[in-house]
Amino acid sequence: MSESTRTTKSPTRDTPPQPGAVNSVELSGRVSADPESRTLPSGDEVVSFRVVVPRDARARRRSRQTVDTIEVSAWSAKARRTALRLSAGDEVTVTGQLRRRFRRSGGAPQSFVSVELEACVRRPPVASSA
Repeated sequence: MSESTRTTKSPTRDTPPQPGAVNSVELSGRVSADPESRTLPSGDEVVSFRVVVPRDARARRRSRQTVDTIEVSAWSAKARRTALRLSAGDEVTVTGQLRRRFRRSGGAPQSFVSVELEACVRRPPVASSA
């Protein structure tokens, strides 16, 4: 087979990680609404919630958007229990891995990125100075 017709295999879960490559995120923000638990057709359970994260000053200069809303999915039993204890308005720090997900909405496929929850810590509310 000539070099020009050879196809390269796309990365899979079995592909060893590249040296120095890390898929890990930590976000701090506010829970936008109470977490929702649902059972998928496969029987898997997932708890989802969104975290509103403020943008830094440099990003605000390029856009009028001042916050980002990030979807967080809890798949393991421990992560689901932790997520279900959260409430709208809680200040949290979440850690996990980015995952690209796909879903159909109105018949059209949609792609989005979410955080697969590994750990979540509720932070005490910041006391306002009055």
